[in-house]
Amino acid sequence: MASYAPPSPAAAIRTRLNPKFPVSSFRSARNPTISSSLQSPSVLHLPKQSPVYPLSPSQDAHSTQQWNPFQRVAAMALDMVENALVSHETHHPLPKTADPRVQIAGNFAPVPEQAVKHRLPVIGTIPECIQGVYVRNGANPLHEPVAGHHFFDGDGMVHAVQFKNGSASYACRFTETNRLVHERDLGRPVFPKAIGELHGHSGIARLLLFYARGLFGLVDPSHGTGVANAGLIYFNNHLLAMSEDDLPYHVHITPSGDLETVGRYSFDGQLNSTMIAHPKVDPESGEFFALSYDVIQKPYLKYFRFSPDGKKSPDVEIPVAGPTMMHDFAITENFVVIPDQQVVFKLPEMIHGGSPVVYDKNKVSKFGILEKNATDATGIRWVEAPDCFCFHLWNAWEEPESDEIVVIGSCMSPPDSIFNECDESLKSLLSEIRLNLKTGKSTRRPIISESEQVNLEAGMVNRNLLGRKTRFAYLALAEPWPKVSGFAKVDLSTGEVNKYIYGDQRYGGEPLFFPLNPSGNEDDGYILAFVHDEKTWKSELQIVNAMDLKLEATVKLPSRVPYGFHGTFISSKDLETQA
Repeated sequence: MASYAPPSPAAAIRTRLNPKFPVSSFRSARNPTISSSLQSPSVLHLPKQSPVYPLSPSQDAHSTQQWNPFQRVAAMALDMVENALVSHETHHPLPKTADPRVQIAGNFAPVPEQAVKHRLPVIGTIPECIQGVYVRNGANPLHEPVAGHHFFDGDGMVHAVQFKNGSASYACRFTETNRLVHERDLGRPVFPKAIGELHGHSGIARLLLFYARGLFGLVDPSHGTGVANAGLIYFNNHLLAMSEDDLPYHVHITPSGDLETVGRYSFDGQLNSTMIAHPKVDPESGEFFALSYDVIQKPYLKYFRFSPDGKKSPDVEIPVAGPTMMHDFAITENFVVIPDQQVVFKLPEMIHGGSPVVYDKNKVSKFGILEKNATDATGIRWVEAPDCFCFHLWNAWEEPESDEIVVIGSCMSPPDSIFNECDESLKSLLSEIRLNLKTGKSTRRPIISESEQVNLEAGMVNRNLLGRKTRFAYLALAEPWPKVSGFAKVDLSTGEVNKYIYGDQRYGGEPLFFPLNPSGNEDDGYILAFVHDEKTWKSELQIVNAMDLKLEATVKLPSRVPYGFHGTFISSKDLETQA
């Protein structure tokens, strides 16, 4: 048998959606060599971008062919300004948190769309109970960044594995956001990247350039600027792709297992603001709970909910002193748990040359406890939790006998290290936080013993028990950070950790827990996880028995699956009523 030489990351990216663009190294003039925190096998290559003017014909509604002469002149002038800005930026090295050759290197690099492929090779046997579609979101930039780029900035791409009677298919598609449609038509990125580009004076300049393009009608941000790359949730017959900078997008799964973007989703005109990427669906009531935050104007934070059939409640304005990074929250049987933590937005920092995402050491972190059916925030109770920053909260529940709310989350230190470069290594400590509603005090303890401490990020509990007391959590082993070498099944009451390791140079992402009988054992189910082999440059989906952590089946995938974010599972029964 002939030996197989896996393609390099650069070669893999040459098969992008725009093969007409020549390939060259990204910004070699900026930094000839780089030590990649993501351990990239090679320097990243992406398709070079053609200029804004002239462009090939397009029939899209935003086509440059519809520009009038005045707009064409404006486009050329603004493009000249941007070229000058880019030329200036090449003389200033980027931090690792904004350098594309670090942030989207190796298997963090993007892939082209993949039409559905059926009858994939399977090693082992797919459990008969797994019928439906596993979908996972991720950041997958369509175009080469022209400046800074953070991993979170990439365009949303959904990867889908459909299971039917022991067989599996795979497809991946971009979520057709307003942003992606504009930039695909223009042939280059023009929307500012919220984390990678908006730093200092150059960030202000990029915002002004974008506003100028909007003023001249060269882009239309009124229908959304978000990337829809983070969360996925299935609610009221709709699969929704989300990032907290926009409304969600409705994605339809075709009968064949392919994916189609229906469009930006406002819940039939009821939602007119952004929504965070981690809304919650109560497993018993079927209600949908969400937050929305604003970084510019009051109200900085709003809470709202939807009935099971999609009827929205009035917004509840949550009193916070300023705009706060609000990526996640939690629900219990009767309450929502809202974190107001130390990573905040301070736009004036850009004037002083800094990042607008700031760790405010003078702020005291706290959690707000609000009744789910509240119509205003007068009854909210705040409990301080000093020096606590949880990017994700895995679950929460009530313990009435002690007047406490128990919150399970991963506490990050330094809090802003995923946004701003720092010398200290990041730690993500799985913690139990107890909020006493009677005394207004909190306590916090690590769930895992010090000798077994590992970074645990991305995962879930049994979703049938969300908001209720749970024994187990299934979390990614983020080692070596930010790669995921396996997952851990953690006993939240005893701290016992059972690990499942993918193997030498094999890494994955968020483990998804697929529950079986809702009335059975809490850990009766399976773990689904994408795994990538960095030696062979091939990807697969592994199905692991959650009770004994034994591998049940491996689905060999036809193309590489980059490391990504969050996913969900939609049963075949639910797909029958899909909108």
